[in-house]
Amino acid sequence: MKQPFGTCFFEQYAQITLSAILGSEYDCLVNMDRPDLQSKGSRAIGIEVTRAMEESRKAEQELLKDIAGITPEPRDMDWEQIMESGYSYGLKKGRYIGVKELSYWSMALPLRRILQSKVAKVGNGFYGRFQNMGLYVFCRDNLLEAGAIKAMNYTILLQKDLEIKYNHLYLADIDDLFVCNLDDGLKESSRMERYHITQQQRTAFYTEAVSRQ
Repeated sequence: MKQPFGTCFFEQYAQITLSAILGSEYDCLVNMDRPDLQSKGSRAIGIEVTRAMEESRKAEQELLKDIAGITPEPRDMDWEQIMESGYSYGLKKGRYIGVKELSYWSMALPLRRILQSKVAKVGNGFYGRFQNMGLYVFCRDNLLEAGAIKAMNYTILLQKDLEIKYNHLYLADIDDLFVCNLDDGLKESSRMERYHITQQQRTAFYTEAVSRQ
C-alpha cells in the first residue's frame, strides 16, 4: 500500500534531487497525487514519479537477494541507517534494498513498459494539465547514456501525436540524473543533460528524505 501523501520516501527523494541539482524552481513541489509532485498552490509543475528495472529473471533474483537484513554485511553507519529506516537508496552504491523498498521495486516494470503506461495516462488526461509536465523514473540498474537517449527518443515517439504530453523526462539511477527536454523542435544533441550525483550528495539526499518520513 502506498504511504500517505507527504511521507513517500522516493517521491521526497526525487523532489530533493531536482531542487538540489536543477535549482529553486523545484523547491515549491509538494507530494500530492495524480501526479505525485505538484507546485504548491498552482498548476505550474506536475511530475509523476515511478520506477523501472531490467526485464530479466536475474534482476528479480538480485533484488530479492539484496534485501536489507537478509544479505550478510559488516555493520557500519550506512548499514545501521538502512536497518533503522528501511530504505537504502542513496547508500551502498545501490547494492542493497531496504525492507520498506521491497514492494516498490518488486512491482517495478521494465523501462520500456513503464514509459508506455505513463505516456498513455498523461495523454488521456489522467494527471490533468500543468504548464510543465514531467515524468521522473527511478532505475534499479545503472543507465548508460546510450540507454537514456533511447528512452528519451522512445518517449518522444510515443507521445508525438498526443495533445497532452510530458515536457521533461528525468531518468535517475544511483550515480546520475539524466534530464531530457521533450518539447518539439530541439535537436537530439541538445535535448539531454547528464548530472553526476556524488556519494556525498546521495547521502545528503537520503538523509533528508528519511527525515521527512
